[in-house]
Amino acid sequence: MFEGFQTSVVHLDDSEVFVRHGGSGPAVVLLHGHPRTSSTWHRVAPGLVERGFTVVCPDLRGYGRSRGPAPTPDHAAHSKRAMAADILGAVRRLGIERFHLAGHDRGSYVAFRLAMDDPQVVDRLALLDCIPISEHLRRITPGFATRWFHWFFFAQPETPERVINADPDSWYAGRPEDLGDENYAEFRAATRDPDVVRAMLEDYRAGLTVDRRDEEEDRDAGRRLRPPLLVAWSAGEDLDDLGGDPVEVWKTWAEDVRGGAVIDSSHHMAEEAPEQLVDVLAAFFGADG
Repeated sequence: MFEGFQTSVVHLDDSEVFVRHGGSGPAVVLLHGHPRTSSTWHRVAPGLVERGFTVVCPDLRGYGRSRGPAPTPDHAAHSKRAMAADILGAVRRLGIERFHLAGHDRGSYVAFRLAMDDPQVVDRLALLDCIPISEHLRRITPGFATRWFHWFFFAQPETPERVINADPDSWYAGRPEDLGDENYAEFRAATRDPDVVRAMLEDYRAGLTVDRRDEEEDRDAGRRLRPPLLVAWSAGEDLDDLGGDPVEVWKTWAEDVRGGAVIDSSHHMAEEAPEQLVDVLAAFFGADG
C-alpha cells in the first residue's frame, strides 16, 4: 500500500499522530471514518498524487496507530475539537500551512470542526457521508434510531467495550477481498486492540455530548463554514433518506456550497469506488476560483 509514501509519527503536547504522506503540489488531507484507519485511503491517495497533489493521511486520535490522552468523564479528550487540533498540529509539523481537506464518516466531523475553528488554513472542504451531528439528533425518528442504533449503543458506559472486545471480528465486518489484504490486516489489528476500541467509542460519546454542544453554540452564534464546500454521499447508504438532502442541510451551515455528488458505493466509498472518488475530489480541489 501507499507506494512512494512516507510514514511519520508526529509528537504533539498530549498526543501522537501517525501520518502517511506523499506526492507534490497542493496539499490534500484525508480523514478516515469508523472503524477504519488511514489505510482506507490506499486506493484514493495514490490517485490524487497522480493528479498532482501532496496527500496526507493521518490516523484520527485513538484510531489505528495514533494515540491521545486517557478518556475523560466529559469525553472532551476525544472531542472533534481535540481531534482537529491533532490534525492541524501534525500537518503543520510536516511544513504545510494551507490545505484542502476531506473527511469521511467520523472523519467528516473532524474536518467540519477544523474548518469551522480554523478556516484560514482550509482552502476547500469536502464532507463525505455526513450532515452535522446536531442535525441528525434534531431529526431523530424510529427509523434513524433503529438503523443507526450504534450511535446510542456506543454512548453507553462500559457495556459496548465488553460486547465488542469479546468478538471484534464478528462485530466489525469486512473481507480482505473487498478491503485489500494490507488494508484488511491493518483494520483488523486496530479493531482487535481494546485501547483502540475504547477510543473509538469515546469518539461517539463525545459526539452526543460535547460535540453536539459545540455545534449548537456555532449555530446560536451564527458561525458558518467559510471554505468552499463539496458534499458527497454513498448511493447505497441511507443518509439522504434519514436526514434529508445533504446539500440543502449544509447550505444552512456553510457560506459557499459548491454542490453535491453521489458516489456509486455503499458506505466505505474510498475502498469501493476509489476511481470515482478521486475524480470528484481532484475536480473540486483542482478547480480555479
